[in-house]
Amino acid sequence: MLIGRRPTLRRAALTAGAVFSLLLLAGVASAEVLGQPTPGGLGLPATVTEVGAETQFFYNVILLPIISFIGLFVLGLLIYVCWRFNEHANPVPSKLTHHTGLEVVWTLVPVLILVFIAIPSFRLLAHQVEIPEPKVTIKVTGNQWYWSYAYPEDQGGGFSFDQFMKTDADLKPENGDVRLLSVDNEAVVPVGEVIKLQVVASDVIHSYTIPAFTVRIDAVPGRLNETWFKAEKEGIFYGQCSKICGKDHAFMPAAIRVVSKEKYAEWLVEAKKKFAKVDDGRVRVAAEADVR
Repeated sequence: MLIGRRPTLRRAALTAGAVFSLLLLAGVASAEVLGQPTPGGLGLPATVTEVGAETQFFYNVILLPIISFIGLFVLGLLIYVCWRFNEHANPVPSKLTHHTGLEVVWTLVPVLILVFIAIPSFRLLAHQVEIPEPKVTIKVTGNQWYWSYAYPEDQGGGFSFDQFMKTDADLKPENGDVRLLSVDNEAVVPVGEVIKLQVVASDVIHSYTIPAFTVRIDAVPGRLNETWFKAEKEGIFYGQCSKICGKDHAFMPAAIRVVSKEKYAEWLVEAKKKFAKVDDGRVRVAAEADVR
């Protein structure tokens, strides 16, 4: 059963989370290629979705302070116990076996903390699970070791293609290519629209992950999993398979380019020509090269 969300609480969480998102995005706003790892990065990556903003609010405002306080409190207790109750300060050991008051406190306090964490956690989980009416639905299939994308015909698509990692020989740094992340065929979606992903696998279990969208969902053979995102910023966003799936698991990136609605419509026309149907089968233009 999904947990309901109160609009006012969601707006408050989104507003606070957006502050963290803007701070994180400030460092990459001028970059030509977005969503790639940065050297010395600390904390969660920049996000461009509403769910991502709420996730960062939950982590930065709720989880991190609680974890930090508990860690420092336990460390302080350990230091105090070592200093106050060492052998030199207490040559005669205490025979105290229990303290009812303390036992009640250290049982109730963790329970209350967990309840405090659970309420926003379930609310966030419900927001992730409940998929709004999508503008675009894309079927993503995990294969060893590449991704396949299918755009439905009733939404202007009617084609599919494979997405392979570019080899070092194919990289063009002047075009913004990133080693081990750039691909031959980027998936393209419109900015500011709800995108539903239907994720499955053709062989072994994979996991489709795009950190900037706060998307991570397993691709399981014979099971169709669904998730969604709505990117509020244009750019290219990288991800990778995050489930060990064989010898080339490390060479299985994913890339989604977010463009304006006008450019997306133009891309659909070009993609239909590039990934044309022949004899009821789809011609998938992809470089099947050894990525090792």
